[in-house]
Amino acid sequence: MAGNREFNYRRLHSLLGVIPVGIFLIQHLVVNHFATRGEEAFNNAAHFMESLPFRIVLETFIIFLPLLFHAIYGLYIAFTAKNNVSRYGYFRNWMFLLQRISGVITLIFITWHVWETRVAAAFGAEVNYQMMENILSNPFMMGFYIVGVISTIFHFANGLWSFLVSWGITVSPRSQVIATYVTIGIFVALSVVGIRALYAFV
Repeated sequence: MAGNREFNYRRLHSLLGVIPVGIFLIQHLVVNHFATRGEEAFNNAAHFMESLPFRIVLETFIIFLPLLFHAIYGLYIAFTAKNNVSRYGYFRNWMFLLQRISGVITLIFITWHVWETRVAAAFGAEVNYQMMENILSNPFMMGFYIVGVISTIFHFANGLWSFLVSWGITVSPRSQVIATYVTIGIFVALSVVGIRALYAFV
């Protein structure tokens, strides 16, 4: 019974990492990428997202609560799971280890990012181009954001591979190899989008 519960928790953890958290990540990267078109374009895109009806409800139930469960259960997995070379092979075993490490880095990064933006906005600050420009003008913070963005994207892309396996979508070894190449491509493409957006602010 406990085994079935943990299996279901892991599947839910994997699902929430893709839907809705992963989709929100892609949307967030796309909005940030508007910074490459200039300050006005970014501010318009950010304002549009902030003006969505029922935004607080949507953020709570579609972003923050799923993210909270994914983060808490992810920490449990990170500190209790062990590498299994015999089952996953050398490459996949490294990917599993990096998934745990990137998960912890991502949690730290997202917590700090939410503090700097959403919490600051709750106290009257305006989340706009100038806010991000001020944050990223600090070389240390730029480095922190680069590491955080790459870590977050890797965690999503590699987690997508695990999602496809755990939900029985990629069962055969061949399909899993194809999924590996696809998720690597997703990681590279989203990383380009994310890094370009960061440098657009400076």
